[in-house]
Formats: sequence, C-alpha cells, structure tokens
Amino acid sequence: MALMQCHFYSEVLGLSTTMTVILPQQTSTQLGMTNHAEGGLHKTLYLLHGLSDDDSIWLRRTSIERYVAEMGIAVVMPQVHRSFYTDMEYGGKYWTFISKELPAIARSFFPLSHAREDNFVAGLSMGGYGAFKLALRCPETFAAAASLSGALDIAGLIRTNTDLFNHQIVFGEQDIAGTDNDLIWLLQQLERSEAPKPMLYQCCGTEDFLYEDNQVFRKACEATSLDFTYQEGPGGHDWGYWDARIQDVLKWLPLKA
Repeated sequence: MALMQCHFYSEVLGLSTTMTVILPQQTSTQLGMTNHAEGGLHKTLYLLHGLSDDDSIWLRRTSIERYVAEMGIAVVMPQVHRSFYTDMEYGGKYWTFISKELPAIARSFFPLSHAREDNFVAGLSMGGYGAFKLALRCPETFAAAASLSGALDIAGLIRTNTDLFNHQIVFGEQDIAGTDNDLIWLLQQLERSEAPKPMLYQCCGTEDFLYEDNQVFRKACEATSLDFTYQEGPGGHDWGYWDARIQDVLKWLPLKA
C-alpha cells in the first residue's frame, strides 16, 4: 500500500486542509504483507472521523492500512473538524466540501473511480452521521454506506443532550427535524423517490451512550425497503469496538470483481 498525507487548498472552505489517503500497490516481496492492486481506476472507501478527531485518526487507532491491503481499494480520509459534515451556520461549508469538492479533488490527484458501484462511505460517531447523510442525499454517488456508533438521530440528540456539542454553531437555532440534516427524514424521502437505493450497514455497542439513538434510526430503516444490515453486541464508544467492526464493514462491502 501507498500512504499519503495530502495538503491542499479548498475553494469551498477558503483554507488549506488535509486528507490522508491509502492507495493500493501490488507487491510480491514485502514481508508480512500481501498487497493487491488492480489496473485502472480504484474502488474507493471514504472513511470519516468523529467529533474529536481528524483525518489521521483511523490510521493511528486501527490497522486500516493492513485490513485493506489485499482488497485492492483506496481509502480517502478527509478532515472536517467539528462540522457534522454540514454547511455550518457559523463556520465552513463542510457539506458542500465533503459531497462535491473533496471527491472531485481526490479524483484529480489520484486514480479513483467515478462509478457509483465503486464508491462507498463509512464513519464512526459524527462520521457515521456523515456517512449516512452522504448516502441518503447522494444515492447516485455511493453504492453502500456504513455507520459505526453513529449519531443518527441528531434532532433527538439536540432536544435531550444539549451539552453534547455546540449545535447552534453547526445548525443554528432551527429545529432540524424534517430538513436535509435529519437522517430519519432523508430516509423517508429516499424511500419515496426513484433514486437508486444504497446498501446500509449499522452497528452500535450495547453499552454505547448512543445506543438508544441508534435504535431510533434502526426502526426507521427497518420500515423501509432498503437493503439494511444491523449488528449489535457488547461494546462502548471506543476504538476497541471500532477497530473490530471496521473489519466487518470491509467484509460487507459489495466489491465486484
């Protein structure tokens, strides 16, 4: 595998930012690793960080580079600070950045596929929210999305956990229920539409403080016709749980030969 930390300028954000990228590399003599790479443009997993993290965190806290080595897929890990992958009320336009500018820039730098069937997104906590938001609002772009311990019922979290994060900076004073920032509403809109339906994978530890939040989304998703996989088991909001579950996500991805 090839590992790069890419520093680049974002026109949307009006500032320099970073993304960490893993690219497939075919090798035959590397000790302790089997690396695979296909010719042409690479299938891509956009892997999103949580509220207190940055674009380096998946690489530092898990063995993601080793896990994808034999799969021949690229992994793009962007930096979005505490934005909730949203065009912030008082801050940067991180939804526009993550949904439009970042994929275009990444594909201009690296040999990444544009095809829907080759593009996937996953994330933990805030990144789980971002992953499902991307899949539900851009179903023509992503074939599959996974949330690990995601903050999936943001409207409910704001009502009951006002100290969890400074939501006014991100969302302003509006009630986000029934808006493009509400995953439950987006789920219902996608179900009624003629747009392609992404596969969804959701997991959460039973000791996680977001467990009940995840049950709200789970029930809403099970009421739709989407291809939906749910997994739960012992675990908290921690890297031991996420390191194990990202391996399950990678096995679940619909990678076509």
